[in-house]
Amino acid sequence: MKIVECVPNLSEGRDLEKVERIVAAVREVPGVTLLDCSSDSDHNRSVITYLGEPERVLEATVALCRRAYAEIDMRLHSGGHPRMGAVDVIPFLPLRDMTSDEAVELAHRAGELIGALGVPVYFYEDAATRPERKNLADVRQGEYEGLAAKMATPEGAPDAGSGEFNPSAGAAIVGVRFPLIAFNVNLGTNDVAVARRIADAVRNVRGGYRNVKGMGLELKEKGEVQVSMNLVNYEQTPIHRVVETIRFEAARHGVPITGCELVGLAPLAAFEETIRHYLQIHEFTSEQIIETHLLGGTE
Repeated sequence: MKIVECVPNLSEGRDLEKVERIVAAVREVPGVTLLDCSSDSDHNRSVITYLGEPERVLEATVALCRRAYAEIDMRLHSGGHPRMGAVDVIPFLPLRDMTSDEAVELAHRAGELIGALGVPVYFYEDAATRPERKNLADVRQGEYEGLAAKMATPEGAPDAGSGEFNPSAGAAIVGVRFPLIAFNVNLGTNDVAVARRIADAVRNVRGGYRNVKGMGLELKEKGEVQVSMNLVNYEQTPIHRVVETIRFEAARHGVPITGCELVGLAPLAAFEETIRHYLQIHEFTSEQIIETHLLGGTE
């Protein structure tokens, strides 16, 4: 049985009743397993994770989008996370017995179906149809506020769906990618400039790690700041290396790490190197975890 995972990001993380109404669209599709729903009020964003057979996941994704467009109005949205639409980004991850090419074909079909709802659609990462749209940050440049002007240019025309700006829904960005880890590090200060300087030290575009995208945010409710990151390839840039770099940079400012956050789900393999590093178990593998074998191994 082919299995694919989908991880849509909603531009709503404060009204949890609204989020639940949207997520219910996934629960209503037989054969789809909802794994996680994580909401963040400062980001004003929710990350939904589910998996199943490709056709069922496709059905659930379109149903979730339809429900989200009825619930979320981007004209009223504000939050700390970059975004371009009510369902901002929709990545597909091929898991069991499914190739990347098959996942790309599924993503393109999803884009056409979402576009039929009257929403502009852009393809990114492995599903990109233009080299300049492979990087998500490049596609999302200008965010929702700059979308209308972007769409008015030949370079900003969507890959699928409506060519007209949809003020309520914004745009959807659909793609296929390697498992991404959304990982945040909170710092014991209310000075957001510190978080931004540290984010610049670790993120790729400012000379940091190639597989790290990040930014500094203020966590008003906690009275702290955060280095919010996407770790796009944990095999090449392991979690512990990024955390220790942030710890080193924070110490220069006399600031401690107060905690870390994992948003959504992550592969067990991503934590193998972390265990090796902090526990000094140099030959550790996930096959030494009992639950790995109870769940049918690591295939």
